[in-house]
Amino acid sequence: MIATKVLSTLLLMPTNLILSCFAGILLRRAYPRLGVTLSVASLLLLGILSSKAGALLLVVPLEQRVPVLSAAGLHDAQAIVILGGGRLGNAPEYGAADEPNYWTLARLRYGAKIYRQTGLPILVSGGSPEGWPSSEAEMMANSLREDFSVPVKWLEDVSDNTEQNALFSAEILRRAGVGRILLVTDALHMSRAQILFEKTGLEVVVAPTVFFSRDRLTLLSFMPSGEGMRRSEYALHEWLGMLWHFLQRSNL
Repeated sequence: MIATKVLSTLLLMPTNLILSCFAGILLRRAYPRLGVTLSVASLLLLGILSSKAGALLLVVPLEQRVPVLSAAGLHDAQAIVILGGGRLGNAPEYGAADEPNYWTLARLRYGAKIYRQTGLPILVSGGSPEGWPSSEAEMMANSLREDFSVPVKWLEDVSDNTEQNALFSAEILRRAGVGRILLVTDALHMSRAQILFEKTGLEVVVAPTVFFSRDRLTLLSFMPSGEGMRRSEYALHEWLGMLWHFLQRSNL
């Protein structure tokens, strides 16, 4: 798990572009033109992809793959599955308890909205990959009950990643006779999540939320920012996840 996280960090922004810039510096003695080109290209990419507008180069192709949930999509669905997106640890305003982070809260809010439309039972999915005392699923269930007055029927609280979210949630749902679900997660995450959940045999209706590609652009959107970097990193993580799934399926 630690090795996977380290490798992921090296492949994602900004570490990947910083490393390639240093590689260019090291290459300058032996290959001056190549070294300079690599360093300059790395810095340019870092500047472009650190802006909200530049992040759209990675974001738009992923988000265009998933439609907004329509009324027709609610037909014959049997359950709502909400995937965890992380936590804020040791929140002092909540008595030093762990709480859902803003990614997870956005998913919970949309899941609560769908629940009020449909009345369908909810499964929340998320374990404790860092060894925290409580699982994401527990925090999500508490938030739905306390913040949104929405009940939770099932907790999948042992998964460490999206693939395990799908496998372990499918086991719970199959025992309950559920075969068609409304899957709630971020629009960027949805393509990969849908593939993995459908791989378990579940019929998936996508219910994406948090569409960065629909965000309004301003002059500041073209300036490097922490938010732009975060969006690019998230999108690149999903692209790499999709590539990994393709390579596994192709037995490469």
